Amino acid sequence: MSDRIYNFSAGPAVLPEPVLQQARQDIWNIDSSGIGILEHSHRGKVFDRVIQEAENDCRQLGNIPDNYRVLFLQGGASTQFFMLPANFLAEDATADYINTGAWTKKAIKEAQLYGKVNVAASSEDENFSYIPGLDQINWSANPVYAHMASNNTIFGTQYRQIPTPPGDAFLVCDASSDIFSEPIDFSRYGMVYAGAQKNLGPSGVALVIIREDLLDRKVRTLPTMLRYAIHAEKGSRYNTPPAFGIYIMGLVFKWILDNGGLEAMQQRNNAKAGVLYELLDSSSFWTTTARQDSRSMMNVCFRAPSEELEKQFIKEAGENGFSGLKGHRSVGGMRASIYNAFPEAGCQALTQFMKEFQAVHEGTAAI
Repeated sequence: MSDRIYNFSAGPAVLPEPVLQQARQDIWNIDSSGIGILEHSHRGKVFDRVIQEAENDCRQLGNIPDNYRVLFLQGGASTQFFMLPANFLAEDATADYINTGAWTKKAIKEAQLYGKVNVAASSEDENFSYIPGLDQINWSANPVYAHMASNNTIFGTQYRQIPTPPGDAFLVCDASSDIFSEPIDFSRYGMVYAGAQKNLGPSGVALVIIREDLLDRKVRTLPTMLRYAIHAEKGSRYNTPPAFGIYIMGLVFKWILDNGGLEAMQQRNNAKAGVLYELLDSSSFWTTTARQDSRSMMNVCFRAPSEELEKQFIKEAGENGFSGLKGHRSVGGMRASIYNAFPEAGCQALTQFMKEFQAVHEGTAAI
């Protein structure tokens, strides 16, 4: 009998069980080397294989064009909030940002340290409950780049249509919470970045996929560690990289490939989310917080009739093997994060528990 419970955490989040089993073995002894992955030199032959296979599998999985570089960097996605404008946004230049939640607000604040920021669209007027439509975006006259976050964990929203910035501006996507959950056309972007801890691996490492021609741009003098070109030139090993995080990401890439690739992940994720949204849409007890046309397949956010019932639900859910359902502290409510590795059986079990909880409490709830 498994001693693991259902992990709905928004991140660090659930990982595939086969990946965890392999990691348990390789922490002790990888490739019959007599040394575990945590102890191997980042310049030795074992790690040479690990990082090369991780990049190769990432490229195959995402069908990444040859003129894009794959980088494994430290600091998670938050470092990219300032590293991006530091590399590309001159003081007198403008970058366009679409503001769809807490993380884009933080990215905007960091970009303002380096140059001008135009908020081309925002959904803050309705507490970030929707993704602005393409016709709601007001691009600046000549932006260097445009920035978006494809999925928003806190508010449970996700893009359905990808915007096209004007002129020569390149599009940048923070895909931290839905990377490789569905097919992605990298040719539409100049750069895509993602913190690993939601869909790819452990915290502390970011995947950056960047178009090669952008590496030649230089708008200011920067410390060496902040330059994308240096990391590309040194194969993500300018200094000691987050070796274990890269190793786990490599295993996750293989797991996705073994399970049908991104098309199969998309089908699985739509089915899982559908289980939860079907219940939420049919209930007068539970309510969703995201507009229907903007709902996330990764983070299903919902509320009960009162905060008291929400606290009771989260408490009882924890007692029944459902972890991580408490909503972000800034918005409250509940949030079920169902990334690639989360099993559909967990969604079925949660909906059954929600039905039972509703049956007990709906008669006394002040709706």
